[in-house]
Amino acid sequence: MRAKLHMIVACLAMVAMLAACGGEAEKTEKKEEAPAPAAKLVLGVAGAHSGDLASYGLPTVNAAKLVAAKLNAAGGVNGMQVEVVAQDDQCKPELATNAATKMVSDDVKIVLGHICSGATKAALPIYLESKIVLMSPSATNPPLTQSGEYPNFFRTIAPDDAQAALEVSFAKGMGLKKIAVIHDKGDYGKGFASFCKQFIETEEGMEVVLFEGVTPGAVDYSAVVQKIKSSGAEGVIFGGYHPEASKIVSGMRKKGLDMPFMSDDGVKDDTFIKVAGEYAEGVYATGPMDFSANPIYKEAVAAHQAEFGADPGPFFPEAYSAALALLTAVQNAGSTDYDKVVDALRTQYVDTAVGKIKFDAKGDAEGVGFSVYQVKDGKYVEIK
Repeated sequence: MRAKLHMIVACLAMVAMLAACGGEAEKTEKKEEAPAPAAKLVLGVAGAHSGDLASYGLPTVNAAKLVAAKLNAAGGVNGMQVEVVAQDDQCKPELATNAATKMVSDDVKIVLGHICSGATKAALPIYLESKIVLMSPSATNPPLTQSGEYPNFFRTIAPDDAQAALEVSFAKGMGLKKIAVIHDKGDYGKGFASFCKQFIETEEGMEVVLFEGVTPGAVDYSAVVQKIKSSGAEGVIFGGYHPEASKIVSGMRKKGLDMPFMSDDGVKDDTFIKVAGEYAEGVYATGPMDFSANPIYKEAVAAHQAEFGADPGPFFPEAYSAALALLTAVQNAGSTDYDKVVDALRTQYVDTAVGKIKFDAKGDAEGVGFSVYQVKDGKYVEIK
């Protein structure tokens, strides 16, 4: 009897211990449960983040990060924290399609980019098929909006036909009559050059004496420099980017061709001045209007200097404005629903670094434009 009693007591003690252990394990499990992850909104950023044209694309990544940080500090967008995810395309169409495909697979709904017109054109069908809204700070090729093919595409910079019209008008104002128009054969460069040629041919007393394409990345452009000399041109307009422009203008100056050299916003970059050195002096380039008096622009530049320890690069205000416009549209739409975001972009104004803007039916920002700049004492200065 006593033995049975001892066994009963022992069993009760074991049950109590197991129950206690189970309770402790349950408590431990509850304590170790991870909190639910905060909702996030991904802002994709696509462009040249490495290679020769990285100086155009990296300011856009910085702009996106600064806008995201500002909105996140204020509570995010529709209660979601903004996360910036970048994809590098080096301004190459084949890499741009890869970047766009990655955005689709990651279920990104809004993308800031691409930087170059050719890369943008290559990637756009992928974004359109997946109903992703894309906004570029720098892709200026007119058909990107004017063709009507891409209702998902927007930009915070004016198109090349406006830029070309300004350039030709400026050349006429300088009294130039014979113009050599050179381009890099790309969607952006040749597109800009073709518009310049078109506008020159409609101007009384002006003519295009040479219309020539060059191969990007070539070591030497002496052949085209000789053609410019033989053409009797009084001035040169170049459509393209700084790597080719710096070599052409250097070759011209070394051959004693001191005629005006004019180009586009693909050349209005401090990298051009660094590469061309002394031969950059006096070069003209069109570029976005000066926004330095805009309070949001001032705030953005100060934030960039504080965060990155340097002044921002080209297309920074347009990129900052695009990031603001995209994220504000999501806020106004109450979601990332494609139709609602597109409608918000077209109907509701937003204050940005390039002014108070909304977008027309084609996707172009209303109220933005270009100015003419000249390299003076190693810096681009706006010509008033």
